[in-house]
Amino acid sequence: MPLYLGLDSSTQSLTATAIEVEGAMRSVLFSRSFPFDSLLPRYGTRHGVLPSLAPGVVHAPPLMWAEALDDVIGMLTREENVDWSRLRAISGSAQQHGSVYLTRSARDRLAHLDPHRPLAEQMRDVFARPTSPVWMDTSTTAECRQIEQALGGWRAVARLTGSRCYERFTAAQIRRFAREEPGGYARTDRVHLVSSWLASLLAGQDAPIDHGDGSGMNLMAIAELEWSRAAIQSTAEGLGPRLPPLAHPWHVVGVLSPFWIRRFHLPPARVVVWSGDNPCSLVGTGLVAQRSITVSLGTSDTIFGPIAGPRPSDDGTGHVFASTTGGYMGMTVFKNGSLARERIRDRYGMDWPAFSRALQSTPPGNRGGIVLPWFEPEITPAVLTPGIRRHGVDPAAAPSNIRGLVEGQMMAMALHSRWMGPPPDTIHATGGASANRDILQIMADVFDATVLQLPSRNSAALGAALRAYHGDLVAEGVPVRWPEVVRGFTEPLPERISPVPAHAEIYQTQMRIYDQLERDALGPGAVGRESPGSGSLENGAQ
Repeated sequence: MPLYLGLDSSTQSLTATAIEVEGAMRSVLFSRSFPFDSLLPRYGTRHGVLPSLAPGVVHAPPLMWAEALDDVIGMLTREENVDWSRLRAISGSAQQHGSVYLTRSARDRLAHLDPHRPLAEQMRDVFARPTSPVWMDTSTTAECRQIEQALGGWRAVARLTGSRCYERFTAAQIRRFAREEPGGYARTDRVHLVSSWLASLLAGQDAPIDHGDGSGMNLMAIAELEWSRAAIQSTAEGLGPRLPPLAHPWHVVGVLSPFWIRRFHLPPARVVVWSGDNPCSLVGTGLVAQRSITVSLGTSDTIFGPIAGPRPSDDGTGHVFASTTGGYMGMTVFKNGSLARERIRDRYGMDWPAFSRALQSTPPGNRGGIVLPWFEPEITPAVLTPGIRRHGVDPAAAPSNIRGLVEGQMMAMALHSRWMGPPPDTIHATGGASANRDILQIMADVFDATVLQLPSRNSAALGAALRAYHGDLVAEGVPVRWPEVVRGFTEPLPERISPVPAHAEIYQTQMRIYDQLERDALGPGAVGRESPGSGSLENGAQ
């Protein structure tokens, strides 16, 4: 039975999911995660990123991702219960927006890797920039405003690229590097995304960037699916030749390079172009039709789903990405996801069962108490100065604070996803916190929609494996439709979490109050600027 491998290089870990497919027979063979902090402690990361004393700067070592790829594939292929000779194709998912800067020597090194030496040892000196800015970085506000000014304002940027300029997006990060470290930029021969960098390592050649991950750069014309000359020129001089080509998400880069074949006795399996974690999760959650959305409760919380075309949000809070299924997807990202839930849990000395009991002991609507949960600088809405804003909530009351935080997260998602289309009637829940039924009940009530749990919480890695399967079929010339590709892998669990009508009515009123409180907290002005809010303020560093 053919075997397909999907890898997901997320912020904190590398996850591997293998599937078997032959006609109607299909199953997940295994799914395993390897946290970077514990797998490779010598890099000194915490939650997958490097400690930083500079405000807003969040980087990770790209060499760590390469070493993790080598180590994890090595561990997987040493498992005796898997027949790796059946591997037909491999693809991957990676945290979006992160950029990797390579010197000219990288291409030659990729083509001549020695299978008897560790990968990291051979790639150590190919970086024009030793660290990679990742999606949590918020240090490029000035560069965002400069790019927007050059292109006619944030609305013009959103129409052109699918999103307004965001600090974490690759264009602003490249501009900052080119201006602050011109020598390093001059040595840069290629600017890769995390996804295309890892695909290049597997194929032993320079891999393209797929349209889905290319959408998260503020450099691709979203309607034409081509690099935008205007956006490139507004970012940095000489950037165009430094970018890889763009490719369809089913493009086959090549086959596994001799390094992997000889080092781990793998077959010459096809390498399907990698994509971003959110486009891969769209496939991994089975979203191939509209009126359904996915909410991923992970390090960041994201809400996404298929949309009719490349129409950006009017308020600049959402993103339009090219979908790995060939159309478009809408998405809104909230930085204060699981990390915020963990912070408030730890503040009150609770474990997760106690967290759930706190939700169960408080009424829907929290007796009117609302928490705007901005432990960290927030992406949606644009909050540059972190701090929890409480309204009618006693800081000492643990249950009320916990319910207020979860309700605030869900109301923010509901408010800032309206631009995507008609209200959903079904939500697919994934991510680590989707295991908590009490959180999902609040989600169902706030959205007034049925919530379905998915059997796999590693939706990005599963999506990557399914994309490997799809790309292999396309390469073989086999007619294929996406509903058939995902069949048997993405069906939700039988239990349906239905909204309680009385609770949904409470949240309709509560959401209007939350919306106004959020507007008051942000103050008037352009998207991306934030002014002091009302209500009690707890510094996010506490």
